[in-house]
Amino acid sequence: MIEICAIASGSNGNCYYVGNDRDAILVDVGISRRQVLNRMRERGLDFSKVRAIFISHEHADHFRGVRVLSKHLDAPVFMTSNTFEKSWGPNRPAKIVNFNPGDILEVGEFKVHSFLKQHDAAQPCSFRIEHDGINVGVMTDIGEACDNVRNHFSACQAVFLESNYDEDMLWNGAYPWHLKNRVASHVGHLSNKQAFDLLNEYGADDLRAVFLSHLSADNNRPDIAMEAFDALKTKFNVRLTNRYAPAEVFTLEKEQAFI
Repeated sequence: MIEICAIASGSNGNCYYVGNDRDAILVDVGISRRQVLNRMRERGLDFSKVRAIFISHEHADHFRGVRVLSKHLDAPVFMTSNTFEKSWGPNRPAKIVNFNPGDILEVGEFKVHSFLKQHDAAQPCSFRIEHDGINVGVMTDIGEACDNVRNHFSACQAVFLESNYDEDMLWNGAYPWHLKNRVASHVGHLSNKQAFDLLNEYGADDLRAVFLSHLSADNNRPDIAMEAFDALKTKFNVRLTNRYAPAEVFTLEKEQAFI
């Protein structure tokens, strides 16, 4: 059994929980320690089970709360050496475990598959977290879906999938031109359409839940993102995350994962 929850998901902060009966992992800590712990309590998640924190890249909305939270939980923080070097010094945690992209890390009963992705950071990685034949992907902050992303996505039974922006809202919105180009570039973010195409082409038959994640506050809306996936809702269970509150806790059982 695996429980998953988006503790926070958006440009103001990101944190994702994956756990079983004994162990849990957090991916990214872009909100404060207090917010993480309060939101976990709100959803009945036991933070004493957290064995490790994985950092995808050094941007503040994924990194700002990690030092204080890791100290509180006495949990090591896994990140690449390049991510560590580019991170903001005062936020660097004390207990660091470096890994190389492509490494498979064992934490408790989990295997964490790390892989490079395309984003404007020092050495950005995403993760596929495996336990007992169930795979959960945390795939946000992706400019375009490279082979790494597609291959790991196709192995997932649940995934937090970036659906950052609506193309019309971005190009007709208030962002300056250079920022619009950055968001839409191959090292920016996935649009609703790009996320749809990834799910349509590479979503496995046993993919049980897709949580649309990292929605832009300025260039997207939950209703627009969900509407973009209408054509796939009879095939896939598409759900939303929230930037201001924890999403639902979703449970995957092994015998259900391959129906």
